[in-house]
Amino acid sequence: MSFTCRGAWVNKTYLVYVVDDEKDVRDLLGQICEDRGFACRGFASGEEFLDALDDLEPGCVLLDMRLPRRNGLQVQAEMARRGRAFPVIAITGYAGVDMAVESMRMGAVDFIEKPFTHDVLFEALDRACARIPGGDESASAPSSPASASDMERPNPPQR
Repeated sequence: MSFTCRGAWVNKTYLVYVVDDEKDVRDLLGQICEDRGFACRGFASGEEFLDALDDLEPGCVLLDMRLPRRNGLQVQAEMARRGRAFPVIAITGYAGVDMAVESMRMGAVDFIEKPFTHDVLFEALDRACARIPGGDESASAPSSPASASDMERPNPPQR
């Protein structure tokens, strides 16, 4: 499936892959994205995503870091090993500084903690779209003022 990003990405078609073992979260993220004009494909595990990876068209990945058997960092490492440089937005409800730092070192575009606002998700998707292989890396989303809920969201710990 593909989607046309609104705003900065008009006339550009990309894909969003949602990898989360919690069906409710996976479905909710897919619905939020679809409501905004995106189309998504969901995967219930890192293994399921990696099994399909070689046949997937370039897109961005919403990747839960706490997956059974193979966690998000291991999925990112396998993507890199295979040369599939899809931009990753790491998501988790259990963020730790070490995990966030390692995910960003491995090339994640963003690391966001659950719960997050729609604006935080869409801003991360805009940055990820800019890094999709074959995408227009010179384009950037128009900046928008932060909503009150975004301003209340604490920044992730940094080293």
